[in-house]
Amino acid sequence: MRVYTIGFTKTTAESFFSRLQEAGVRRVIDIRLKNTSHLAGFAKAEDLPFFLRAICGIDDYVHRPDLAPTEEIMDAFRKKKGAWEDYEAAFLPLLAERKIEETLTPEEVDGACLLCSEPTPEHCHRRLVAEYLRDRWGDVEIVHL
Repeated sequence: MRVYTIGFTKTTAESFFSRLQEAGVRRVIDIRLKNTSHLAGFAKAEDLPFFLRAICGIDDYVHRPDLAPTEEIMDAFRKKKGAWEDYEAAFLPLLAERKIEETLTPEEVDGACLLCSEPTPEHCHRRLVAEYLRDRWGDVEIVHL
């Protein structure tokens, strides 16, 4: 099984949609807590499904805020300049509590791309979600676009 991850900030729409298309992504799973901010540009909830369909031929878009950290976890890291280790220590138990490995199926995730805003996966929860699922399900290849 293969799962992709991608962020939309600090990139162009051309690069973003080209990476999805070239990878053969079949579903985009939006794991942002809020996906309607005007700062999201081409990745706003009301526009993204259209762009995915029109540009990439991806008809399957789903918003899964249950795969996002709480606002408190986000604020502690971003606004209060918390340590990444503390973010992980707060977020990973939340994934376990939410039992995401049971609310998602491997079939839903195989060939799908986890979408978030961060430009790289190192300090982004999309990487943690993908690794969490790999640790629970086993044979999961993670590809960061």
